[in-house]
Amino acid sequence: MMAQYLALKQQAEGCLLFYRMGDFFELFFEDAKIAASVLDIALTSRGEHGGAPIPMCGVPVHSAESYLARLIRAGCRVAIAEQTETPEEARKRAGSKALVARDIVRFVTAGTLTEDALLEPRRANVLAAVCAVRGVAGIAACDISTGRMELEECAPEAIPAALARLGATELVMAEDSGLDLPEAGERPARAFDSQRGSDRLMALHGVATLDGFGAFSRAMLAAAAGLIDYLEHVGRGNLPLLLPPVVREAGAFMAMDEATRASLEILSASSGGRKGSLIEAIDRCVTSAGARLLAEDLAAPLTDLAAIRARLELVSWLHDDPLLRGDLRAVLRAAPDVGRALGRIVAGRGSPRDLGQLRDGLSEAQRLQALLAARADRPALADSLIPALGGHGALIDLFARALVPAPPTERTNGGFIAAGYDAALDALRDAAGNSRRAIAALEARYREETGTPSLKIRHNGVLGYFIEVPARHADRLMAPDSGFTHRQTMAGAVRFNALALHEEASRIAEAGGHALAAEEAHFEDLTARAVAAREAIAMTAAALARIDVAAGQAERAAEGSWCLPHLSEDTALTIRGGRHPVVEAALAARGERFVANDCTLTPRDRLWLIGGPNMGGKSTFLRQNALIVILAQAGGFVPAEAAEIGIVDRLFSRVGAADNLARGRSTFMVEMVETAAILAQAGERSFVILDEVGRGTSTYDGLALAWAVAEAVHEANRSRCLFATHYHELARLAETCDALSLHHVRAREWKGDLVLLHELAEGPADKSYGLAVARLAGVPAPVVKRAKSVLDRLEKGRAATGGLAAGLDDLPLFAAAIEAAEEKVDALREKLASIDIDSLSPRAALDLLYDLKREL
Repeated sequence: MMAQYLALKQQAEGCLLFYRMGDFFELFFEDAKIAASVLDIALTSRGEHGGAPIPMCGVPVHSAESYLARLIRAGCRVAIAEQTETPEEARKRAGSKALVARDIVRFVTAGTLTEDALLEPRRANVLAAVCAVRGVAGIAACDISTGRMELEECAPEAIPAALARLGATELVMAEDSGLDLPEAGERPARAFDSQRGSDRLMALHGVATLDGFGAFSRAMLAAAAGLIDYLEHVGRGNLPLLLPPVVREAGAFMAMDEATRASLEILSASSGGRKGSLIEAIDRCVTSAGARLLAEDLAAPLTDLAAIRARLELVSWLHDDPLLRGDLRAVLRAAPDVGRALGRIVAGRGSPRDLGQLRDGLSEAQRLQALLAARADRPALADSLIPALGGHGALIDLFARALVPAPPTERTNGGFIAAGYDAALDALRDAAGNSRRAIAALEARYREETGTPSLKIRHNGVLGYFIEVPARHADRLMAPDSGFTHRQTMAGAVRFNALALHEEASRIAEAGGHALAAEEAHFEDLTARAVAAREAIAMTAAALARIDVAAGQAERAAEGSWCLPHLSEDTALTIRGGRHPVVEAALAARGERFVANDCTLTPRDRLWLIGGPNMGGKSTFLRQNALIVILAQAGGFVPAEAAEIGIVDRLFSRVGAADNLARGRSTFMVEMVETAAILAQAGERSFVILDEVGRGTSTYDGLALAWAVAEAVHEANRSRCLFATHYHELARLAETCDALSLHHVRAREWKGDLVLLHELAEGPADKSYGLAVARLAGVPAPVVKRAKSVLDRLEKGRAATGGLAAGLDDLPLFAAAIEAAEEKVDALREKLASIDIDSLSPRAALDLLYDLKREL
């Protein structure tokens, strides 16, 4: 057995090997140690290998999914080795001591999951493949749980931004590709062949050309080839659901790099979870598919004006009709996750319950179609979705007749085909039912014949049906002429068989076996029907998700009194009464009010320099305007009184930074890398938010960098930009930069306390209020007092010389030296007065004289 295990382990390619032994998956050697640690299960041992005990642990097959989920979340990959023959088949093949054949049937990795227990319902699970072809990078991405597949190409330096948008949970690339992607698993370069990719896609979708799907470059097709090859590898030859590929055009979506996505906390907060993120604040979808589509919309806002307006028209229509919106959401709430059920069925991992979900989901889609078709004032996007919601009448009718109302998740025990669908199956079930009634009659007869009221006919998986009596009554059945055959003696009972019972048990087993076989045949037929209609079903699932997103966006807008944004092709950005959706929600939960602010960027006033105290709301103001732009171009209402937005092609956010020790970068280095990317890529249609550029180095260096960056954004990039800073000296830029204006967040000191007003006003900030904020933060009073004295000396020096840090050359080291009204101290006089001259030796007197001279 260990030889078989070790041979399979060689094929597992570094994965943990789940080795099937009866009702358990067993792990051995280092795999067992890793699994026992991650899963917190007992580590045992079995036999010896090389003179040492073999570490071992195991998990039950029936609950393996929950253990797999924990291993995958811990970053492990798992190979599943199943028995490929029964013990009876093994004995026939090689005798009574034959080892049951096993083989790896599937690799379980983060990007190739389809089971509900292993997936997050409201988040897509994306697998991506990357390759480089003649200086161009190709990216193929798919979510195999729903079958959606996208192909794109970009410059190699743009790969990190593309992958950040996709949020891939697993990444593979061609070996020796030269790409710097340490998180990617490598696959043979020969798998990434563009001609092979074209041939595989055509074969998959039964077409002679890919022209009907779009124009695919060589880099895209090479990446697609690598992706399909990897899916075939992990599925051991079985491919999951893959829908026709969609081309993602580079300019069709707003570009955001990884740093921008992280700082704006679009899909996950800085803590790593969904709570506190933009999507958590706006998601009102009632289906998991809708939530996943909303995440895609926010990750890739549109730049096509017509497409944005189409989405906004649908949201606005549902916003203005709360009754229709409520009806649609009620129907959607009852709809199961059709896309993922279809994905499991096509991948060969479907269950009767998945077929039932297709039936119920397609039925709810028909109801939605009727609701929408009854309206005469439909927007164009609703009209385009209506056909996709129907067309499944025959399939729904078939599944409704064939399946019970609530099919089980397992098909091995049958019971999922409805009565009346198959007369032969019904007859087999009746035969089994009649036999059970016959067994009940036998039990009554045996009780009467033996005079044993406690006699029972029982059943288990080892003995089948048997007669059981208490031990004290066993003698009556042990008699040679009793008609009963002894089977087993227990502690307090004895078990028997009888000819009539054996005959009835055989009839039950035969009828039950035929019934299970009939149900299995029906399951295969129903699955084939679903697979044949997979593309139409997938279109229905996509239409349901889009309607859910639009209704959810309308619901959120109605909740928060959000406005319909107006988008145009110009470069203006005018937001009146804008609010930060996440911060506003957090304040509302505490019963507090968010202070709204305006933002008006025009070609003549495109760069705002914003000063004011820490905690005054500068960073919130910067982020809220970026989030409003994202929400608008994703096709939703925005938290503002009014918003006019010129299409933004690229969004850059350099707000906050953390070090990246793994790549040898300090906080300041990370800040400079991000700033360099902005200066290299931002253009007139871009929107840039910058917060405290230059704060991570010396005051002079920081001020010089902030000055130069502000000038470059104004003169070279000419982007719309909000620039927050504490360097008051930058206010002089307004004298030379005609499209730069000065603003500040308001604050007041009242009786020694700082009052933060969170309001934006025109003009430069009068001061930073840093010491007042430190006092609010709980910095000890003596430290704040000392800082105040240092600040006074610095400001006096600056006033006298005009220099930023003048006055530092004669800054006293100790606070006591500048305390007012302190008595003067003459250290030499005190030392001389304390000396006992008569007790000094000549050498000590000479040393003392030297000390006094030095001190003087």
